[in-house]
Amino acid sequence: MTPIIEVTGLKKTYGPLTAVDEVAFTVERGSLFGFLGPNGAGKSTTISMLTTLLAPDAGEVVYSIIDADPRLLGQDDADIRSRIGVVFQDSLLDGALKVGDNLKTRARLYGRTGLSDLVSTLQLDEIMNQKYAALSGGQRRRVDIARALVAAPEILFLDEPTTGLDPQSRNLVWDTIDALRADRGLTVFLTTHYMEEAERADQVTLIDHGRIIASGTPDALRAAHSRDRLKLRAGRDLEQALDTSAVPWSRRQDVIEIGVDSADQAIDIINHHRPLIDNFEFVHGSMDDVFLNLTGTNLREH
Repeated sequence: MTPIIEVTGLKKTYGPLTAVDEVAFTVERGSLFGFLGPNGAGKSTTISMLTTLLAPDAGEVVYSIIDADPRLLGQDDADIRSRIGVVFQDSLLDGALKVGDNLKTRARLYGRTGLSDLVSTLQLDEIMNQKYAALSGGQRRRVDIARALVAAPEILFLDEPTTGLDPQSRNLVWDTIDALRADRGLTVFLTTHYMEEAERADQVTLIDHGRIIASGTPDALRAAHSRDRLKLRAGRDLEQALDTSAVPWSRRQDVIEIGVDSADQAIDIINHHRPLIDNFEFVHGSMDDVFLNLTGTNLREH
């Protein structure tokens, strides 16, 4: 794979506050890139700079555009804007207009006359004559994505695209994103607070307090920053047996939890104490564990 975005030493300050502090990462062409962090970590500021909405104080961002020389943020912003699409948390569309009118208005800005391919890919046929404000959350998100794709971008920025959606709507949005990546080779830059969505990413980068704190594949991050757990339902006899065998454990309500290094270790524990165990569950380390272990458990309001 080849880079499509290369970020080096990106920095943004607001008076005494350093919102983004010499951030560096690479986004591979055709990949799903997950950009994660708590509230106030610097995600929005970084995205605003990458999408030319905010000028950085320092650093370099290079876009490797297909069939063109690399484009440099701050020098080739108009060309960069023509090659990217952005789906913001808040919609840019007019709620009083029909879906078709909203999309046709945007298409005219780019000199585009036909929308049949987008309508088909995003399954919008049945809602083109409905007012945007009357749509469900999942339908609105698909229309928002269509709006971002009108200019046929090479990179799609998705800022928490499924927040507030029900599971069915979230699945449909993700089916749409997966289809776009498969059909068009689209590069997707994703921010999300749903860690199961981050599991889909080819590469994940975590930012906190304006700095990159970890980067890698979901598998690599889980291996480095989380641990598998064995959950057991059993009585006090098992607690005593575990203490005797020096196995560290903790209890949450009626469940005993044991951190394990592998499934084999979990099986050994189960086999050794089988008569004392009523039920068990083996749980792999997750991106939730990674996120909490790296950024802490305190609630961030801003």
